[in-house]
This record gives sequence, C-alpha cells and structure tokens, in this order.
Amino acid sequence: MASDLTRFRARAFANPSVKKAYDELSDEFAFLDEVLKARTEAGLTQGEVAARVGTTQSAIARLESVQSKHSPSIATLQRYARALGYKVEIRLVKEVRRGTTHLTGRGAPASVRGSA
Repeated sequence: MASDLTRFRARAFANPSVKKAYDELSDEFAFLDEVLKARTEAGLTQGEVAARVGTTQSAIARLESVQSKHSPSIATLQRYARALGYKVEIRLVKEVRRGTTHLTGRGAPASVRGSA
C-alpha cells in the first residue's frame, strides 16, 4: 500500500506546473540533501556547527533551508564543511538537454563525431 506521502507526491507531480517548479529546484534539493547528510553523519546539531563556525544557530538554519533567500558564499560553505570534517568541491558539469542536436566536429567525443 502506498504511503500518504507517495500518493500526495503522485497527485502533485501530475500537475505540470508543480513538476516544473520541483525540477527547477532539484539541484538545490540535492545540495541541501548533501549538507544535511554530512551534519547527520557528523552527529552535530545546528547549534554545535554554529559554535564551530563562529556564527549563530539561525544562520546555520538558513544555510540548510531551501526557503532561504540568501545564497551563502563559498567561504561560508567551506567553514561549514570544515566544521563537519568535510571539504567543499565545486565543479561545472555540462548540462544535457533533451531533444537537442549535438554538434559534431573538433572537440566532440568520438561517439558524437561518428566514424571517419
């Protein structure tokens, strides 16, 4: 039997505007998931992290919230990560768009260029 949350999610995602809004926030949700997992694994409360970082518990709550209108600096994320025994890694990942034609030629992977 499906849980209430599973049924709610299925109904919500049936609405294209809800699904689109969720998809637009998926990177943010994934990042916050990593942040919360790291703090959980470190066994620390927001207050304990705040003390290690030198800030307030409410500042840590904002950093861990998808509702926050504030984007933390890289330096803040690094201090947060160090307080948990982690480090921050930032990378740019090529976005793959569905339904677009890949350009071929110099610099393209062999699987995209085709055989000569």
